[in-house]
Formats: sequence, structure tokens, C-alpha cells
Amino acid sequence: MSSPPPKGRFKRFLSILGPGVVTGAADDDPSGIVTYSIAGAQLGTSLLWTAMLTWPLMTAVQMMCARIGLVSGVGLAEALRKRIPRSFLVVAAFGLFVANTINISADLSGMAEVTQLLTGLNSRLFLVAFGCLIIFATIRFPYQALASILKWLAVVLFSYVVTAFMVHPNWSHVLAATFLPHWPKGHAEWTTLVAILGTTISPYLFFWQASQEIEEEKSKGHLTEASRRGAPESDLKERALDVGIGTFFSNIIMYFIILTTALTLHQNGLTHIESAKDAIQALRPLAGNFAALLYSIGLLGVGFLAIPTLAGSSAYAFSETFGWRQGLDQKLRRAQAFYGVLTCSILIGIALSFTSIKPTDALFLTAVINGILAPFLLLGILWVASDAAVMQNQPSSILARVVVSITTLGMFGAAIAMFL
Repeated sequence: MSSPPPKGRFKRFLSILGPGVVTGAADDDPSGIVTYSIAGAQLGTSLLWTAMLTWPLMTAVQMMCARIGLVSGVGLAEALRKRIPRSFLVVAAFGLFVANTINISADLSGMAEVTQLLTGLNSRLFLVAFGCLIIFATIRFPYQALASILKWLAVVLFSYVVTAFMVHPNWSHVLAATFLPHWPKGHAEWTTLVAILGTTISPYLFFWQASQEIEEEKSKGHLTEASRRGAPESDLKERALDVGIGTFFSNIIMYFIILTTALTLHQNGLTHIESAKDAIQALRPLAGNFAALLYSIGLLGVGFLAIPTLAGSSAYAFSETFGWRQGLDQKLRRAQAFYGVLTCSILIGIALSFTSIKPTDALFLTAVINGILAPFLLLGILWVASDAAVMQNQPSSILARVVVSITTLGMFGAAIAMFL
């Protein structure tokens, strides 16, 4: 049998890309972009190496979550509920909701401020408009349409790669900073490292990844848990490719954001930024209007991708913990509690944006919550992923469990170092 033509292979490749790419792109949400910009502005290129570290760790974690969804037939919270007391999951769901809602507030504020810079109109108008538009689209569009929109929104993140090349890096210095790690010194550097880890290996991504596997299976007609249990090896390999590309994409964007701000803001002594607006206003005279525009477009596009992911992961976590009907494939009247959590998270996020809370304070709080919650959740994920009964005799490999164990220990260690 002859191999398919190149065009057919490329189309097949694009069809494989889905939950992994969307999850990876959502990791670079507006608040993440600000976190990486702060890291570059304050510390220069000293933390570039973290992108090389977090890619394999993030890949292992996200693939483990994807595998749980694919072979158990249920989302992450429901899988955890089979082995972990519900009381822990309730606490985790509330912690996730709080962190995600603050994150949504920071994301909406960043998007609104950027739009104000581009149009001159009041940012509060855009704040409410963006929030309401995202609620409407998430509830109104069926899963496949929404998934397709989210996947193509990821393309806007390439603007950060272009921006980095526009500032003409000294590549010998950049490569040295990339492959020769600089050990953090002092509270500020440890806090920034924890913020990067908490933003890159974040709890909401765990829940979203596993739940999107269920949504994909439902879209193929596997509507019951029993029909979704187990996964052929070909499906697992395809998802591994999807997750690997998505996480690489996520970390390479993080790398170029840190690089751009390090070579512009940090080198010119502009180390104090508190928002996306500050970053753009500082970037414009140093890198030019076009670079500032690309930064703005990237932030806006990924905001529309990330906010449904943040709110949706909270809704999945609560619904699976309490046994509610859930899923983006469901109509509003059939999953009112699920969409209620999603809507409340965005509406509270809008309300928080009208308060006097500074974006950097909000980002620090979410980093702390995620930094504490993530390693405990990873322990539960490891337990479930190793359980032959839950995993239908398809547990995660020993190598995957070793890498996720190292990730868990590293996140525990970084969080402790931050507080000490």
C-alpha cells in the first residue's frame, strides 16, 4: 500500500494536534506572559535555562494526565475520587477556583489595558465586553467548534518569537545562559522561579488536559464511561505527539518572552514592571512600534484561548468531584451547575479587575496557591496513574512516573525555598 501524499500527511498531522496544543498554548496566558516579562526585566537572561528544564517536566505531567483521561474513561477529579477522600478534592477544587479566578482577573485586565493602548478607549469597557463574550462563546459553541477556535488561536503566540529576533540577540551569550544554569540567589529570585514553575506546571492544566480527552472521546460517539475505558496504543502515541508539541510550543514561547524583555528592558535598567501595559510601554521605545504591536497581539489572542481553559478547568474539577453533569458538549439546561461555576469564575474575575489589587500582587498570590497545590495534586496523579485497576491495566510507564516524581519533589523544594 502506497504512503499518503505529503498534503494528506500534513492534514493528518494537523488532525492529531488538539488537546495537547490547546493546553500548551493556554499555559502562556496573559498573566503568564507578564510573569515571564517580569523575570526577563528583573533578572535578565539568568532564568532562560528554566525553559529547557520545564519542557520535559511539563510534558511528562501533561501526558500522564492525558493518559488518565484516555484509559480510565473519566476526568482527573473523578479518577482521583476513586482513590482519594472527597474532602481533599473539595479543598483542591476550591483552591483551584480561587487561583483560576484571580488569574482570569489578571488576564482580563491585561487584555483590556492592551486594547486601550491600541484604541484609546476606556479599558473597563473592554474588560466587561471580553468577559461576557467569552462566557457567551463557551456556552454557545459546541465542543468541536470551540476546540477548533482555541487550536488556531495558538498561532498568535509566534509573534513573540518574531519579536525576540527583532532585538538582535548576542546568540553566544544567549546560548550560554540557556545551557549553563544560574542558581537562584535570594528571596526575589526564588520567588520568580516558583512563579515560573507555578505558571508552567499549573494545576488547571492537569484538569483541563484529562477532561479534554473525555470531550474528544464523546465527540467520537463514546458517550458512556464504559465505552471510553482503555485506549489503543496508536491513540496514546498520537496524544504523546500532540502533548510533546504543545508543551514544546509553550516553553519556547516562554523562552522568547524572557529573552525579549531581558535584552530590552533589563539591559536598559527598566526592571520594575507590574502589568502588560507597563511592558508594552517600556518595550515600544526600545524595540520599536512593530515589536510592541506583536507583543500586544500575542497577549490578546492567547487571552481568548486561556480564559475558557481556566474557567473550564474549575468547572470540570467541581463537577467531577460532586458528580454533576458536565462537559462543553452539553447544553446549558443539561449542565447548569457546570456552566454556573464557569460563569461565576469569569464574572468574579471581572469584578476583581475593578478593585485596587495590583496585578503583581494577584500574580504572586496565584503563584503561591498553585505552587502549594500542584505538588500535592501531583502525588495524587502519580497514585492514580500507577493503579492498574483505575488505569485498566495500562498504567503510566516507570520512566514517566520517575520524571513526574522528580517534578513533584522539585516543586515541593522550590515552594519551601521561597518561604524560607
